Amino acid sequence: MKTSERAINIPIGKITLHGDLSVPPEPRGLVLFAHGSGSSRRSPRNRFVAGVLQEAGMATLLFDLLTESEERVDERTAELRFDIGLLASRLRAATEWIRAFDNFGPSGRVPPDKFPIGYFGASTGAAAALIAAAGHTDIAAIVSRGGRPDLAGDALPKVTAPTLLIVGGDDDVVIGMNEEAKARMRAETRLEIIPGATHLFEEPGALEEVARLARVWFEKHLASTQKRDHAA
Repeated sequence: MKTSERAINIPIGKITLHGDLSVPPEPRGLVLFAHGSGSSRRSPRNRFVAGVLQEAGMATLLFDLLTESEERVDERTAELRFDIGLLASRLRAATEWIRAFDNFGPSGRVPPDKFPIGYFGASTGAAAALIAAAGHTDIAAIVSRGGRPDLAGDALPKVTAPTLLIVGGDDDVVIGMNEEAKARMRAETRLEIIPGATHLFEEPGALEEVARLARVWFEKHLASTQKRDHAA
């Protein structure tokens, strides 16, 4: 049975966010993607990473953190993409919604307590992912690609999920921001620097390495979460 792919609508209060849900047979977990500044669920870089995770047996949800009207405003003002609190609250709400989704995949709903969830955040989306996970133990792992974890501020020490920070070797300013954020975190945290890569990982092989690192990280930590749940 091949991966099930479909568009879904996520109701959050008075708004509806649009997403693309991909579920392989017998998924090993679900990774929600939080896109970065000025991007959307159609980000080719995030979609590439999502494809690699799907091949490894993980379900993925790429969704827009802003409504279509908000995106039009943000294109003019660039203000909402840096409203990290708003983005984090929507990621958290989407997490709660997907846990209760009653038509998840080919075999129906997977019990939430048996189904580990991870976050993949890019740029400002990484800060949103960290804030959304802070103070919650239901997020199994986080991966940040060229992220701004510094924007998560005081939420950093409250994150319990193992976190992988991936930065391009030529992205000097962002390297420093990630090093400072890592120093503030108490959870298991690793910083991976990809030599020769810039902020968007457009160099040959750079994005492939991002996807490989993310796959290994999620495979390890989503699997360990499942083992703990079964043991309990």
